[in-house]
Amino acid sequence: MPKYNINTICVQGGYEPKNGEPRVVPIVQSTTFKYESSQQMGDLFDLKDSGYFYTRLANPTNDAVARKICQLEGGVAAILTSSGQAANFYAILNIASAGDHIIASSAIYGGTYNLLANTMKNMGIEATFVDPDISAEELESKFKPNTKLVFGETIANPSLKILDIEKFAETAHKNGVPLIVDNTFPTPIFCRPFEWGVDIVTHSTTKYMNGSANAVGGAVVDSGNFDWEKYSEKFPGLTTPDATYHGIVYTKSFGKGAYITKMTTNLMRDLGAIPSPQNSFYLGVGLETLHLRMERHYSNALTLAKHLQNHPKVSWVSFPGLENDSQYALAQKYLPNGTCGVISFGVVGGREAAVKFMDSLKLAAIVTHVADARTCVLHPASTTHRQMNDNELAAAGVSPDLIRMSVGIEDVRDLIADIDQALYR
Repeated sequence: MPKYNINTICVQGGYEPKNGEPRVVPIVQSTTFKYESSQQMGDLFDLKDSGYFYTRLANPTNDAVARKICQLEGGVAAILTSSGQAANFYAILNIASAGDHIIASSAIYGGTYNLLANTMKNMGIEATFVDPDISAEELESKFKPNTKLVFGETIANPSLKILDIEKFAETAHKNGVPLIVDNTFPTPIFCRPFEWGVDIVTHSTTKYMNGSANAVGGAVVDSGNFDWEKYSEKFPGLTTPDATYHGIVYTKSFGKGAYITKMTTNLMRDLGAIPSPQNSFYLGVGLETLHLRMERHYSNALTLAKHLQNHPKVSWVSFPGLENDSQYALAQKYLPNGTCGVISFGVVGGREAAVKFMDSLKLAAIVTHVADARTCVLHPASTTHRQMNDNELAAAGVSPDLIRMSVGIEDVRDLIADIDQALYR
């Protein structure tokens, strides 16, 4: 596809129909694909030829949507997964294994924190969590000989801490490892992390990318910029022969596509967290309006944040678009055109007042979700982050009174009226 602007890629990226083919990406709802000879099928299994033979590994619908996300992020290769959690899990497991160590920002989504701190620890992968405001010198001291990667979120869920990408990228590269960043909240509309030194980007496509809360999904995108062969001893899975594919070496055979190819042929083959083509189709439809929706999400959220910061019933407000916010400077650097539609704030009276406020809302809904067209609220300390202790909550920037409000694309005047009536209940 020619080099188009990001708005055009949202609408037409990833799929270029030929003469007489469907204008819309077709849903290839088939698990299997027919071939005329055993040799053709054998060449596919040996990675000597490209094509489709089983949807757990690849599917035309999934691939078209993955290409669009890849183009939006400016990467070289991408793959869809069945959820955002699967995307983060695969992104790490593709280059780390038992006995390895990773460094992660402490200000991340509670489910991801649990994945790294507990589930992957039980698999033999140790995680060290660091404050996103850590100095480069102190961050440097956290690396070990077996450190394989650094992980963070562009905008943390729900604390809204913004990762100083250049600091983390420079320190990671100095130590010969890639930086992986979850870019779910800003999406590539507001931030393209590869332009700041990130090597691999993940997404929960369930959120803004889908936009309608009708399909769970995830994505992993590779920039193609990290030199795996330069640090061959750290990443043998990519740079040494794979016995399960007749000794193929991914970096030699697939070049910049090595990372995603290995993820497909190993992790998808063995773990199978692939989305259904139907879910990918819904995601593809959502992506067509992503550029329009993100602007509305942000403008609504900024208007609402300004209203809340002057409200007598609100004790504090966190939103990177506010000039007095602690994250404003980083937002201006990495996300000058907008951040996301999520606001964090506290209600006067603490946890009890927060619960009463949420229960009194009529337009905004209490749901375990964030970042779709409809406004919703959640109390993270008792839901998405409830598995964390007080110290872990504090490190993640989640206070007991914190309310996470995901501002939708409704008329902001109706949202303000709903919030005001709930606050005065």
